[in-house]
Amino acid sequence: QVQVAESGGGLVQAGGSLRLSCAASGSIFSISAMGWYRQAPGNQRDLVASITNSGITNYADSVKGRFTISRDNVKNTVYLQMNSLKPEDTAVYYCKALAGGRQMWGQGTQVTVSS
Repeated sequence: QVQVAESGGGLVQAGGSLRLSCAASGSIFSISAMGWYRQAPGNQRDLVASITNSGITNYADSVKGRFTISRDNVKNTVYLQMNSLKPEDTAVYYCKALAGGRQMWGQGTQVTVSS
């Protein structure tokens, strides 16, 4: 079983930056990919960025050039560096690990961008 836990959310002004962290624990050897998703009130949960074990990354068009996903294999942690934040980036951000064909979600962390 894999567990993931997010941290690093908060309140920031438009144009500012935040870095989210997602720490994985448990059967981490079974993880094939990890990703960040976000969900604003009344909206569906959408992919923000993902990274595979081989380092292949994927980004939503709305965050390309502003957000960067990376990982630290020693710390079993995936990061989401968010720059040039906009009010429309406000949402609960969730980390997901794909392991053995199963999806493991974290509890989420709130990101609020004020105008």
